Amino acid sequence: MRKIIAACLAVLVLFAMAPARAGENPVVVELFSSQGCAACPPADELLNQLAERDDVIALALHVDYWDYIGWKDIFAHPRNTERQKAYARMAGHRMIYTPQMIVGGKAEIVGYKPLMLAEQIMEQREEMPAVKLQLARSGGRVHVTGTSDRVFDPPAWVQLVRYIPRQEVTITRGENAGKTITYSNIVTDWKILQKWDGREPLSLIAEAEGDQPVVVIVQEAGPGPVLGAARLR
Repeated sequence: MRKIIAACLAVLVLFAMAPARAGENPVVVELFSSQGCAACPPADELLNQLAERDDVIALALHVDYWDYIGWKDIFAHPRNTERQKAYARMAGHRMIYTPQMIVGGKAEIVGYKPLMLAEQIMEQREEMPAVKLQLARSGGRVHVTGTSDRVFDPPAWVQLVRYIPRQEVTITRGENAGKTITYSNIVTDWKILQKWDGREPLSLIAEAEGDQPVVVIVQEAGPGPVLGAARLR
């Protein structure tokens, strides 16, 4: 009972936070999840709530390593599994788990821990980003400009992310059989546009066809800490 009360209070704290001004230092939260994982639905719902905030860029990366237990996750991609493994290597871990959230590219939260998540978001939101980004969309392209307050060695990664804002899935087999679950901000593409050392202002044009939202994330190589992020819905 105490754990349930604590979790409820944490959710209230998280969503009672006064939002930052739109576009001001958004905190990137990555959720590694799977439709075949019985422990994941509470974290998926938490991400649904985060997806409504302008001061958080919440991204769901569905992994494929639970597909063998009876249900193939329709959003899963090996790229997402490799990204989670890369975070684990950077942290010196040998195992990966779902659900897991990575906040700002540096804080890892395994399991459903809304209080820890709230603390990390509030803490990181107060930090001054090393990189300030601006995005402008024109047709099927996005113009990315940015400035940095430091030099990056090795160069940082400038990444483009696309996602589906919301989709409901009825799961008929596996650990979540019989459940209909709503997922938010489901990542469909994540790629490095270029590497940038921050010495000169950033300016590039990237292809971004379709009406899916566009996210640009500048991040230390590794992947490491997020240096700056921006989004166009």
